[in-house]
Amino acid sequence: MIRAQKIEKSYGSLQILRGLDFEVVSGEAVCILGASGAGKSTFLHILGTLDRPTRGTVYYQGEDLFMKSDNELSAFRSQRLGFVFQFHHLLSEFTALENVMMPGRIAGQNHVDCRRRAQGLLEYMGLAHRLTHYPSELSGGEQQRVAIARSLYHKPQMLLADEPTGNLDSENSQRIQDLFFQLKEEMGLTLVVVTHDTKFATRFPRSVRMADGQWVF
Repeated sequence: MIRAQKIEKSYGSLQILRGLDFEVVSGEAVCILGASGAGKSTFLHILGTLDRPTRGTVYYQGEDLFMKSDNELSAFRSQRLGFVFQFHHLLSEFTALENVMMPGRIAGQNHVDCRRRAQGLLEYMGLAHRLTHYPSELSGGEQQRVAIARSLYHKPQMLLADEPTGNLDSENSQRIQDLFFQLKEEMGLTLVVVTHDTKFATRFPRSVRMADGQWVF
């Protein structure tokens, strides 16, 4: 499905990624494991086209993504990829329902259709009773489930998650981990998760370890 080839990333003289190759097949669940500062998040951002590499490229179903313009990449991300981050990035002035509706509203979709889609996702997440609550009125685990619902709005083929349980207590962390694997099975998602949590990593059929911008074998 997606293949990264010889990915390098530098900021001036500081080299973050050092010639990484990586491939994920459709329907796979892969974990990228490593300590803070290993380069995991930088690599995930490049894999998801949120950033461009200094050298190398990413192919999606054989297409060289970095031959696209920024506008074309933005359209690609909104149609094919979902993103979940350690920090929920919910808009504080909007309710849970309005936050999940946001991708549809930005795309110019009908308000009624947006609301129906967002409500269905929140109900799937077990948050039917939280539709009109603001982020400040939600627990950390609930906020993350709202963020996951938002990431699924456009029915992505691949979900990319960067330390999705990093700010959660053990109970909520377990619940979010279970949710990711439920989504993979029930929605047919391809899953790539970055974490420093070795226990979380053991749940994946395949995990790769990164240190100092390189794979560790």
